[in-house]
Amino acid sequence: MSDAARMELLAPAQGPEQLEMAIHFGADAVYLAAPRWGMRAGARNFAPDELARAVERAHEQGVSVHLTLNTVMRDEDADELPAFLQGIDELGVDAAIVADLGAMALVRQHAPHVEIHVSTQASVMSAAAAEQYARLGARRIVLAREMTLAQIAELRRRLTREVELEAFAHGSMCMAYSGRCLLSAELMGSERSATRGACAQPCRWAWELVEERSGARLGLEAGEGASYLLSSNDLCLIGHLGELAEAGVDAIKIEGRSKGSYYTACVTNAYRHVLDGEPAEAWAGELDAVSHRPYSTGFLLGEPTQNPGRVDYARERTMVGVVRGCERAGERWLARVECRNRADAGDELVALSPGHAVRGLGALERPLVRNGETYELFVPFELGKWDLLCR
Repeated sequence: MSDAARMELLAPAQGPEQLEMAIHFGADAVYLAAPRWGMRAGARNFAPDELARAVERAHEQGVSVHLTLNTVMRDEDADELPAFLQGIDELGVDAAIVADLGAMALVRQHAPHVEIHVSTQASVMSAAAAEQYARLGARRIVLAREMTLAQIAELRRRLTREVELEAFAHGSMCMAYSGRCLLSAELMGSERSATRGACAQPCRWAWELVEERSGARLGLEAGEGASYLLSSNDLCLIGHLGELAEAGVDAIKIEGRSKGSYYTACVTNAYRHVLDGEPAEAWAGELDAVSHRPYSTGFLLGEPTQNPGRVDYARERTMVGVVRGCERAGERWLARVECRNRADAGDELVALSPGHAVRGLGALERPLVRNGETYELFVPFELGKWDLLCR
């Protein structure tokens, strides 16, 4: 087994369908949130009854559940946490991701069977800080995203092996230090604060930088207008998983709790295959298929980059359906597909499944029109439940 194969793969789940995608496409663990206390307040998230089903479903498949409780806590938040924490302890949630010291103390008191994982929001960049959190009960540190590979290795060398290290490997990056940003709160009001999980993402808006005396627009060629000069490039470390493992990282995390089902499936699938020993070059192209900004290696190699151009998102493929079942029909297979986006007759389809790279299905014979409706399609090979069709 390679060093990379030993790392846990942690995938995001915005809601129940993304949870199924993460499980189906090879996640070892999922991270998700209840309607409160998580850093993605605008995500679908999980109601209390859904959370119970999510834990049960994940555990059936041997997948751990990490619950995000990583907003900056106010007194009213802390007052309502104990009852909630007792509930997740009874449900069997495996870990709580926290950034607030008060929340950590409450987890220890009211959810003693739930591991404490320190959020990247805490900006842990030294062994000394990690050791202090460990003394307060933390089992895992989610490292600050601003660390280089050498800094991670040095922190691991100084830190006891009982404390696990987790690092982000893929997804959106924030231009602020570990996401501690007040730009949204300043422009949109205090309830849209990034520290409350309600960021309006103004760094992703198109901006102009003008020099006052001359009126010159900076950072762009003449006449190009506004750009995404505050927007960080997305993180992509699929080609550096072995190096992360050698540096002592125990788990890698895919960012994306506001992303859709196809993103969760495709990115989890690609990283699963590479962790299992397949070459990164064979799967890097798959990551271009999902909606993303230009990719970079973030701070890991000491070369963080912003996205000053006019291209915000790029995407090569659109998910059009979820396979609900498949049965043999003569020499072909008849798949039942729940429509997610319109696809017209003649569109070229591909299938995404955990055991294979994307496979061609040929041209669609009948259109998929109405979201949520189930259509029957003849396909050249068997597909599994939760496999995806894309155009």
